[in-house]
Amino acid sequence: MSHDCCDVGDTEPEGAFRRALWVVLVINSAMFVIEAASGLFSGSAALQADALDFLQDSTTYAITLMVLGHSLRWRASAAMLKGGAMAVFGVYVLGLSIYKLFVLGVPQAEVMSGVGFVALIANVVSATILYKFRAGDSNRRSVWLCSRNDAIGNVAVITAGLVVYLTNTPWPDLVVAVFMAGLALWSAGHILRQARGEFRHAEHQPAE
Repeated sequence: MSHDCCDVGDTEPEGAFRRALWVVLVINSAMFVIEAASGLFSGSAALQADALDFLQDSTTYAITLMVLGHSLRWRASAAMLKGGAMAVFGVYVLGLSIYKLFVLGVPQAEVMSGVGFVALIANVVSATILYKFRAGDSNRRSVWLCSRNDAIGNVAVITAGLVVYLTNTPWPDLVVAVFMAGLALWSAGHILRQARGEFRHAEHQPAE
């Protein structure tokens, strides 16, 4: 068997990682539906951004399941695809935030904080499940970063909801949306750099 098939990232039992991915895929898919509806209902850019992040994460977990057990070349290619999707998400959220600057409306703070708290629980559970798989190749790293970013984003959404409630202004909501976009872009750059390095390494290994 070639080194390409046994690179770092395969040290944990594959079956355990696969089961973990299925669990967090179901959690994130359900939260996408909940937050998408809540974001539209409340008029919150931060909730809409977080809903799209849940959709992106669900796609990330599904792609990871598809390439699990394949060579480093396949896994690195999948990570590059996910990193690109994360970058697109960041740019979209920035665009949504700019749009909101011209169509200002105060979002419903109670919905923001309430749904943000539920989302935080979902992401803490997901991050806890995936924590032991955080090290390894860019494919596994991207999965961990998704869950970590979500938990950070949820704390920011909850805080923004409280500040919106206290100030009755939409600016905290927009600030959090921009913050989440920046976090997505930073993570995308990290994943893409690692994936490119792994892909170059895989090119020097024997094909499967």
